[in-house]
Amino acid sequence: MNGTQKRIFVAGHKGMVGSAIVRCLQRQGARSIITRTHAELDLTDQGQVRAFFAKEQPDEVYMAAARVGGIHANSTYPAEFIYSNLMVQNNVIHEAWRSGVRRLLFLGSSCIYPRLAPQPMTETALLMGKLEPTNEPYAIAKIAGIKLCESYNRQYGTDYRSVMPTNLYGPGDNYHPENSHVVPAMIRRFHEAKMSNAPFVTIWGTGRAKREFLYVDDMAEACLHTMGLPQQVYVENTQAMESHINVGTGEDLSIGELATLVAEAVGYRGGLKYDTSKPDGTPRKLLDVSLLNRLGWKASTPLREGLARAYVDFLAQQAREPEAVATA
Repeated sequence: MNGTQKRIFVAGHKGMVGSAIVRCLQRQGARSIITRTHAELDLTDQGQVRAFFAKEQPDEVYMAAARVGGIHANSTYPAEFIYSNLMVQNNVIHEAWRSGVRRLLFLGSSCIYPRLAPQPMTETALLMGKLEPTNEPYAIAKIAGIKLCESYNRQYGTDYRSVMPTNLYGPGDNYHPENSHVVPAMIRRFHEAKMSNAPFVTIWGTGRAKREFLYVDDMAEACLHTMGLPQQVYVENTQAMESHINVGTGEDLSIGELATLVAEAVGYRGGLKYDTSKPDGTPRKLLDVSLLNRLGWKASTPLREGLARAYVDFLAQQAREPEAVATA
């Protein structure tokens, strides 16, 4: 079937990653993209999901729906993070199989790897050590999703693939002051500090933890690239690597260095203070992306450029829905 004629379901199309996948599909000429809001389809309800697949009969699925958040959100709502993510991915993957979907892409997270995994983290590091306690429930749910895809492939001959993105940021992000990831949280805090002429901005932790960041539209392109690989190529390259592929830039920086770049993007000229009573989380999280690079894809958006675009998106969200930006 021609790629432009496929019926493609993007689960989680309102989220940052899902919306980027929709944009990328549209750029590539996809004509039949199926989407549902949470109000239209509750993915935690198996009956609703089963009825949806029976009616829509998609050819491919991008599994981008997930409950996500930073250290604070993961620590505060562990039950919601493990329950919601397990339910959503179990329902979507199982009902995709029941309805005859042959190809599906599951989006995981780099937090699936052990807290002290050798850096950069290769695909084979999965299940080789203890997870980071602050996001263990979310990580376990994502590991279950990978294994679910592997198991259906082995037993039923499906072509369900998994990609593990590093920390993502960009258009459509969540800028909640407590429940967001580090980049949107910093953008919001530095913007508010600039508006109020605050003398300094407080950063959680020591600032020494190192992280890798990928612009979300790059992630979407990597997803489509991975889905476009011939099945034999995907299987041959992932068989010895737990059947998933890392997606990232292959470069990291300290949280302190990130804060300096965000301040520059926002135009904040005050100082930085570090709250060392707050956790750093995993000391370092850098993905080994050599496999995906060998398969023909590499990130293209420099961090400084991506942060500038993200700040423009924040301002646009604030102009459209100031209350949503404040409380989302």
